Amino acid sequence: MEHIPTPPVAIHPRITGGRRQPLPLPLKRALLAAITVAAALSILCILSFTDTLSFLGFRPRDVDKRDGNRRYLYWGSRVDCPGKHCGSCAGLGHQESSLRCALEEALFLDRVLVMPAKMCLNSVHNTKGFLQSSNATSQQRWETGSCAMESLYDIDLISRTVPVILDNPRSWYEIISRSTKLGEDGLVVHVQGVSSAELKQNSNYSGALLINRTASPLTWFMECKDRTKRSSVMLPYIFLPTMATRKLRDAANKMKEILGDYDAIHVRRGDLLKNRKDRFGVERSLHPHLDRDTRPEFIKKRIAKWIRPGRTLFIASNERTPGFFSSLSDKYRLAYSSNFSSILNPVIENNYQLFMVERLIMQGARTFVKTMKEFDKDLALCDDPKKNTKDWQEPVYTDD
Repeated sequence: MEHIPTPPVAIHPRITGGRRQPLPLPLKRALLAAITVAAALSILCILSFTDTLSFLGFRPRDVDKRDGNRRYLYWGSRVDCPGKHCGSCAGLGHQESSLRCALEEALFLDRVLVMPAKMCLNSVHNTKGFLQSSNATSQQRWETGSCAMESLYDIDLISRTVPVILDNPRSWYEIISRSTKLGEDGLVVHVQGVSSAELKQNSNYSGALLINRTASPLTWFMECKDRTKRSSVMLPYIFLPTMATRKLRDAANKMKEILGDYDAIHVRRGDLLKNRKDRFGVERSLHPHLDRDTRPEFIKKRIAKWIRPGRTLFIASNERTPGFFSSLSDKYRLAYSSNFSSILNPVIENNYQLFMVERLIMQGARTFVKTMKEFDKDLALCDDPKKNTKDWQEPVYTDD
């Protein structure tokens, strides 16, 4: 049974509206003492100091080097869910955009990111393991519809670029223990609508042990709108996909070894093929050419100039119709994740893990064709813009 970590120790507010409001000294010391003792009793009974460091994703010598000046950044216990606004969550790609945003800010501020210990599994993109009871509480649905962050990402590997610890009682114990050594000043600041530059330059923030961004009602990604400025992006899109946990990387490497020299296409259909009728009853779509361009007969014509006949073609898709792409077999040797069940079944517990393996496979292809372009040099099946333009148009199914 998967271990469900105890919720983290609550963070006491120290700054409101950017101005310090210190607690009376005796009360502050009492709170810190109570929290520290409670955490110590529950944790140190089962962990040695070395075990704690290992669990947090740092080798002891790495922590020892930084221990005197470590500062932390906290964006919340659920990726893309600030504060209590966590009724739903986005798919893996959107959550990764938000997580990358938080990692970039931690890198910019030279702080350790306190990363959520769990990742939400959006039911649109994952159907395994969900609690079906209508009487379930929101917390029960969250615990069932989520997975351990360590089952997706290699925390040690991420920490080589951006130091990371997980949002759980053990990491909070370390932070609280540090706070008792700092005296009465600079414990926690709660911020909303404050730029990364100001957090770095303003001493009201830069000297704090922990910067807490959960005061904002915005999603994580909305706090990082300047990501559209390519010059400000410190971590590339490819960063998190390559940070998959070791068991997923090992599975992908075994599959790539069997595939040999291969090409790959990603065909995203299901969740994007959402049409609606206008007031005149006419079907309209945000991606008018997508359904047409991701059908086998059009895929065959589209990729002919990039992938020659006879090549091994790995297909990653959310299309659920059995044999949907089989007509491509007259030109290519087709391969799917389902052909590697002996490798994947022992390690895959949800569709997020499966897609992370498929991404590694697609990255290793000689030629990779995406569904829609993300960058100008990308090869893509469809020329419709990937971003939501809010422009509902009639679907096109013929050559135009």
